[in-house]
Amino acid sequence: MKRNEPITKIMSTQLITVHHGEPLSKVRQLIRDQGLHHVPVVSGDQLVGMLSSVDILKLNFGAVSGDERAVDAALDHGFKIEDIMETELVTLTEHSTIREAAEALISGEFHSLPVVNGGKLVGLVTSTDLIRYLLEQYQ
Repeated sequence: MKRNEPITKIMSTQLITVHHGEPLSKVRQLIRDQGLHHVPVVSGDQLVGMLSSVDILKLNFGAVSGDERAVDAALDHGFKIEDIMETELVTLTEHSTIREAAEALISGEFHSLPVVNGGKLVGLVTSTDLIRYLLEQYQ
């Protein structure tokens, strides 16, 4: 196994993001329809936060109705993305290594790491990406 392979080898670059002013119902729909677990929040091309499916799920606990429109309306009227997104992010750069990603993810506090270049979001590495990489090493 190579010890200093670049993070660019395993990071996703085809990202689905949301703008910080968009409604939470859009985030919920993306998570549901696209099967996402992590959604970067941007302002222009600058990373400003992250949302996870767990963040949205926590808000859904308050919804008693199974009606999708009612849930979306409750989310959009009760919260803004800025209210629940994580802003204290651990990030990597394009020059980071896979080992650095593993060291950051081992804490278990989060399962995705944005990759930035001067604050601009250029990729995302998840714990799943890291596990796939490890599986490739043992084929």
